[in-house]
Amino acid sequence: MAAGSTLSGPDIVETVRRRWMFRHPLAIRLAHWLNVVCLAILLMSGLQIFNAHPALYWGAASTFDKPFVAITDDQKDDGTPRGIVYVAGHTFDTTGVLGLSNLNGQPAGRAFPSWATLPAHQDLATGRRWHFLFAWAFVINGLIYLIYGLGTGQLRRRLIPDGDQMRGFGSSIREHLTLHFPEGEEAKRYNVLQKLTYLIVVAVLLPLMLLTGLSMSPGVNAVVPLPELFGGRQSARTVHFIVTNLLVLFVIVHVLLVLLSGVVNNMRSMITGWFVIERQKLPAGSGEVR
Repeated sequence: MAAGSTLSGPDIVETVRRRWMFRHPLAIRLAHWLNVVCLAILLMSGLQIFNAHPALYWGAASTFDKPFVAITDDQKDDGTPRGIVYVAGHTFDTTGVLGLSNLNGQPAGRAFPSWATLPAHQDLATGRRWHFLFAWAFVINGLIYLIYGLGTGQLRRRLIPDGDQMRGFGSSIREHLTLHFPEGEEAKRYNVLQKLTYLIVVAVLLPLMLLTGLSMSPGVNAVVPLPELFGGRQSARTVHFIVTNLLVLFVIVHVLLVLLSGVVNNMRSMITGWFVIERQKLPAGSGEVR
């Protein structure tokens, strides 16, 4: 559990000890990994659904000749097929990634390629079944997490920054930009950027995802006119797509930071609950351990 080594030199750490702390209770770990599964399947099945009509609009109806966003394919002047993304009047060539990709060695016109969708082949009905099933699993898992977090105080400790953390907001940004991560006692808790980011995800993005998803359900809309909250059903679909991309961006940054700040330690803490803090003892006579 502890390791030490004697070094020489006035500015060299004399010993390094490892402090083990139990960071993630079982309920938190289970919710985390269930979310990983649910979000992966929701994303892939959602892309399958989007492929059935790869265009987004603002308002209540689809204005097919004036989409806000469209992913499709056309031909270059020489007749060569290409994939394009159209965004608010601007066109971008995305051949090989979006709009036109390889399928069994042949160019295929699909908004998102087959490896990114569930199922891989074009099948709207199956994609919708996967999406709705795991949407409910995701919601139920989230409700259990919220009830547990509120009841135990975990939610407040993990999402609400302390006063001293808010005062150090600028320093935290600089540390992240220079890839200097908290050490010692500061590593025992989430930093201010982590807490604020998680708070935005839990309190803003996920509720928006749920509400916009329900806004696209005719059965729900027959009882509660949710599309009016977003200016129409097509606007709700567009917001749903934008929030999805923000969540994907969050996951990418989250994974990168896990890798950069210590993948073994972070993965151990989310699998077993135990997190290691390296405590540095200053040279003999200083009387300090950090």
